[in-house]
Amino acid sequence: MQLPFISVILPVRNEEKYIRACVASIFAQDYPVEQMEVIFVDGRSEDRTVALLTQMREEHPQIVVLDNPNRTVPYAMNIGIAHSRGEVIVRLDAHAEYPPDYVRLSVETLLTRDCDNAGGVFETRGRGLMGEAIAEMLKTPLGVGNATYRLTTQDGYVDTVPFGCWRRELFERIGGFDERMTRNQDNELNFRIRKNGGKVYLNHNIRVLYYCRDTLPGIMRMGYMNGKWNVITMTLVPGSMGVRHFVPLCFVLSTIVLVLLTLLTRSMFFGGLLALEWGAYLLLDFFYSYTIAREKGIRFLPLEIILYPAFHFAYGFGSLRGILALPRFIREERRKRREGKA
Repeated sequence: MQLPFISVILPVRNEEKYIRACVASIFAQDYPVEQMEVIFVDGRSEDRTVALLTQMREEHPQIVVLDNPNRTVPYAMNIGIAHSRGEVIVRLDAHAEYPPDYVRLSVETLLTRDCDNAGGVFETRGRGLMGEAIAEMLKTPLGVGNATYRLTTQDGYVDTVPFGCWRRELFERIGGFDERMTRNQDNELNFRIRKNGGKVYLNHNIRVLYYCRDTLPGIMRMGYMNGKWNVITMTLVPGSMGVRHFVPLCFVLSTIVLVLLTLLTRSMFFGGLLALEWGAYLLLDFFYSYTIAREKGIRFLPLEIILYPAFHFAYGFGSLRGILALPRFIREERRKRREGKA
């Protein structure tokens, strides 16, 4: 197979901690370096990200650095695509490292399978004890539900994949990334691909070494923002999010409602339901925490027991915040549309 010229695009912001390892893994790819350009679209970083990229460009002239004044990922991707030259677009993330065959397998899968987007599987990694504990949590069904791209060892058609690899003509046909989506832009794009008759293919041999948050506040903040944007995304683009994205919301709402009903009615019935729900949850919490601790060491047990409810409650409260934020968000979107038409 003749490999096409490709554009590798990375949205970045404040990534000095990870950028060197990321760039090293990109230029260790077995894809011909003369057949690629690597575009970093920087969201006004406040650390040394741009300085480091400028320095590394002396060794790797394929590096292009662009400015993203809007800072969010969909703006970055659209800027990168508009300035790119490749027949195929490969999106990467600076918070990750890539095995040497990542780009080649992504392009080959796109060109040999009946699909419009090709991707692979997250291998979640953590740094430090808490980072490792968070990574282990995110590898379990209790941590991420049925997120195929984190759990599968099978190939096949799926709803979404991390990052992505697309032919340029796809964006000319269905449009670029939805710039309203501070998060979930991948889900929205893949939903639009499927809605237009396209397919998303997961090749489990394509592996992404992704570094998760490594602090408790960090993973809770991520869960909170994901929960908030799941609600907003589902409202703006109905059908783009799965049921699993709203399980934490249901858990938090049911807990709040049962607590209030128990206090207001002093009924053992509602108290029993609350005890049953939390008893089942804590059993699952302990089971998965113990499973991790048995493999990784007993010091992981108390961390995992705390991490699961902390992550789930942050996620659920984020969805509640998203519901409360919807009226204002919708009004703002209507205002932008009116101004755009003026």
